[in-house]
Amino acid sequence: MTEKTALTPATHTAPPAAFSHGVRKGNILQVAGQVGFLPAVEGRAPAVAGPTLREQTLQTLANVEAVLTEGGAGWDDVVMIRVYLTDTAHFAEMNEIYDAYFRDLTVPPARTTVYVGLPAGLLIEIDALAVLG
Repeated sequence: MTEKTALTPATHTAPPAAFSHGVRKGNILQVAGQVGFLPAVEGRAPAVAGPTLREQTLQTLANVEAVLTEGGAGWDDVVMIRVYLTDTAHFAEMNEIYDAYFRDLTVPPARTTVYVGLPAGLLIEIDALAVLG
């Protein structure tokens, strides 16, 4: 049986509840929903990258990438991305940022976008599923 490994990059604080930032089991790596928090600073509460969708989206993608890297994966290994937005008016802007970010991928991952409620100040959350090898 393949062992399940929890992943927490050095840039991340410990999760606020009983979950892992990422879990790898065999060649499957699931990245938990990441938000636009700046890299962790010892002794300080998590801080949002900024008030704009662009700032938060780019930081959120960097946070997803940090978990992928911690698990030995990269964007080319990602088969599914789920995007959670708090405002339907942000869809077009998020697509522009997303398309620019992934423009060099030969095969972009599948994607689902839904609208949700997030804690105050957070505009976007993204999770990812990667298959390695």
